[in-house]
Amino acid sequence: MMRASPARIALYVISALVLVYLILPVLIIAPISFSSARFLTFPPPSFSLRWYQQYFANPAWMQATQVTLTVAFLTVLIATPCGVAAAYAISQSKLRIMRVIHMALLLPLVVPIIITAVGIFFVYAKVGLVATMPGLVLANVMLGLPYVVISVLAGMQSFDPAQEMVARSLGMNRLRSFFAVTLPQIKSSVVAGGIFAFISAMDETIVALFISGGQYQPLTKRMFTALRDEIDPTIAAISTLMTAASFLLVLAASARQKKTG
Repeated sequence: MMRASPARIALYVISALVLVYLILPVLIIAPISFSSARFLTFPPPSFSLRWYQQYFANPAWMQATQVTLTVAFLTVLIATPCGVAAAYAISQSKLRIMRVIHMALLLPLVVPIIITAVGIFFVYAKVGLVATMPGLVLANVMLGLPYVVISVLAGMQSFDPAQEMVARSLGMNRLRSFFAVTLPQIKSSVVAGGIFAFISAMDETIVALFISGGQYQPLTKRMFTALRDEIDPTIAAISTLMTAASFLLVLAASARQKKTG
């Protein structure tokens, strides 16, 4: 039986420590969300579902949840086809300008989010999109588009463009051949990109702090406001639900990506 080398053991230990460090907040927040105490207490003195009940029974929290889910779904509906079209054009074109377009589409992942938020706020202030649903959706489309582009481009790497050329040589136009030949083979990447765009819209906080308001406040902003005014375990319950939803969506996206690979 082969023994693991000291270097390999050290790598395993370091990886385990990093993993524990990353999931430690969840391991603390999740039990607190089931606490019966009035304030955030760890470990909880006893367990209760009162904070989950308070969340679902609170109209303000429900309205914020509705706004978040609406924005996330609309973001996916807009960002996914736009991202697929952009990724297809980037992968098929040999023009140099496509490299510039590719870099421009990925800028939201590179530019610090606070700078992006400030820029969006000043633009929205001039055109009247602050504290509106269209403003929230458009901002999240911009932030979610890179995830779709990256995912679809990865799927295009394993696709043979000659198959589409054969379909076009048999009389199909480019659009029909894309839907008949290309899209079925990269659909896992498309779905994965849409899932990541949904997660991005659901979890976005910084931009929402700048441009949302009134009845159009997503869940993340209302949570931030609640933390500023009063900290109670309802925040922990909401955080646990959002973390669980994001985790399940990431698992689904990863499964889709493995199918593509």
